[in-house]
Amino acid sequence: MSTCLIHNVRIFSGGPEPAPAAILVRGGAIAAVLDGAVPVQEHADRVLDGGGQLLIPGMIDVHIHGADGFDMMDGRPESVEAVSLACARTGCTSFLATSVSSSLDDLAAMIRSVKRTVGREPGARIAGLHLEGPYLNAKRKGMQNERFLRHPDEEEMAWILREADPLVRMVTLAPELPGGLEMAGRLRERGIVVAVAHSDATYEEAKAAFRGGASHVTHCFNGMRPIHHRDPGIVVAAMEEAHVSVQAIVDDVHLHPAIVRLLYREKGADRMVLITDALQAMGLGDGEYRFGGHDVTVAQGVATLRDGTLASSTVTMNEALAKTAKAGIPLADAVAMATRTPADVLGLPNKGRLAPGADADLVLLGDDFGVRWTMIGGELAYVQV
Repeated sequence: MSTCLIHNVRIFSGGPEPAPAAILVRGGAIAAVLDGAVPVQEHADRVLDGGGQLLIPGMIDVHIHGADGFDMMDGRPESVEAVSLACARTGCTSFLATSVSSSLDDLAAMIRSVKRTVGREPGARIAGLHLEGPYLNAKRKGMQNERFLRHPDEEEMAWILREADPLVRMVTLAPELPGGLEMAGRLRERGIVVAVAHSDATYEEAKAAFRGGASHVTHCFNGMRPIHHRDPGIVVAAMEEAHVSVQAIVDDVHLHPAIVRLLYREKGADRMVLITDALQAMGLGDGEYRFGGHDVTVAQGVATLRDGTLASSTVTMNEALAKTAKAGIPLADAVAMATRTPADVLGLPNKGRLAPGADADLVLLGDDFGVRWTMIGGELAYVQV
């Protein structure tokens, strides 16, 4: 069994500042975390010098639609593979392939393409599927295509789960729709994370959903009833429920930095998850795209529909991490929000942490938050040229 020693790195190991360390990797897992102040005498088949840079666990994106010009809703395994590579390049080692509201045929094609790719990903590993829709409220549809929005349908969902088995890890729905609460409860019983978004739920309806199976909020503040002092809505309900975690798109567009700080103060690093919500423009930049059945324009990195509605994001996970720290969040907590917390939300105890026995999914970051290299399962999946 080959052994890799990664030395001359800094890691967060419980304190607010990164400390010198070395990591011993064996058989695709972390074998030991060594104090960097102690001379390293471990024998290894391979040695990587981190150059004093920051080493973090691989980031986990629970909400991504596409990258590098590839949209995972097109039903092609090649698109899923391209997203896997783009994730690895940007410091993400696991991701949920995320759908948008569509016809059942298109969703089935997307599911099949993901299933064909699992186990042979060229980069980041597929942790499962995130179904964003189609059981969403047209009043808060955002960029979701209203033509495909519908009320929760238990028979249809049962068919989807059979088709996708066992990959569905998260479902975003609007719990106030007829049958929404019942579906949330049944999904939760199956161990699926139920998230709320694209919803016009009142405070009371959201509280009922969080008591009845929902435990997560997709792209918090976006695509939902806003906070009003006489109508608190979903966000306040989520802030009051200790078990509820929230996603944040930290791209300087979807959330003002003050709102990022507010979410952090209310939910903490243990209940706040950084996501990209990226469409296929991630990695390509400005231009014209077709996404979710819409024409989308990306200008200065901001994706919008013709009417100005935000249409996903172009931010990468390492950029989201940098912007979160710039917003005033302690870097150790920002790292947790991109690594350990999403792993905990998904029930992946061997991901998102630097500890003996954890998967050797590691990312070396430069001072500019650029990814120097990404390791997945003990093997280098990306190296900056």
